[in-house]
Amino acid sequence: MATRVVVDAMGSDSCPGPEVAGALRALRAGDLASRIHITLVGDRERMRLDPAEGLELVHTTEVVTANDHPAQVFRTKPRSSMRLAIQRVVDGQADAVVSAGHSGAMLAASIFLLGRIPGIERPAIVTAIPTPAGPVVLCDAGATVEPRPSMLAQFGVLGAAYARGMYGLVRPRVGLLSNGSEPTKGTELTRAALALLGEARGDFAFVGYVEGHDLFAGIVDVVATDGFTGNIVLKTCEGSALGSTYAEIGGALLAGVTRPVIIAHGRSDEVAIAQAIRGAARFASIPLISI
Repeated sequence: MATRVVVDAMGSDSCPGPEVAGALRALRAGDLASRIHITLVGDRERMRLDPAEGLELVHTTEVVTANDHPAQVFRTKPRSSMRLAIQRVVDGQADAVVSAGHSGAMLAASIFLLGRIPGIERPAIVTAIPTPAGPVVLCDAGATVEPRPSMLAQFGVLGAAYARGMYGLVRPRVGLLSNGSEPTKGTELTRAALALLGEARGDFAFVGYVEGHDLFAGIVDVVATDGFTGNIVLKTCEGSALGSTYAEIGGALLAGVTRPVIIAHGRSDEVAIAQAIRGAARFASIPLISI
């Protein structure tokens, strides 16, 4: 049975061109052609799809913009392309969703429509940074800039689940990002999360605080941090030769909601969208988050 991926076609900065071209690129890939069904949600007149191209279309003219308030837009724009795309997953018409649109709105809609995994207070954006010792999972990379200690601790658990599902690590090593390795370092937030993770039990090994340089030293598989710091780390790596799996996958997983949600860059081109669709299909086929 084909994996069904739905794409918010009106999300990227240059929409819907990258979404349409990216969907066609993914559909025509030899290894996916017979194993994926792609639905685009957006303005029919702007997409101008040929039915013979094999893409399904759901028409709407409502679009979430960067100026829309994340918590209000789904009341003011109930037929936005973003909401309708997520709704197809809710209704069982798709297995995963991709959007390069407003990430805050995507987070809010995913929580509201799909719901959180039991036990998770707040979803997190998860990606991985390539290092000489292997990929290091980063969680949170931008979803929650001011988490509570319990949320920050859960980011470590979510990151460990991602490392197990994506990379087959039986017992990932989890570190909490701080400005020093001593337990007295960090902030009130990190010290409280440090204590929680130290008491936590699960299929991971908590190694305590780690510093920025430790990400590349091969001593940790997962780094938990708040979304503000994590987003800076991510963008610093993307601006260097290191890159991230955000580029490889075309987006990042929103972990902690009940179904696969891929958040892509607003500046995504057709290659990035195609990779995001491939990533969504992969996430739909493996049990990533089980805590």
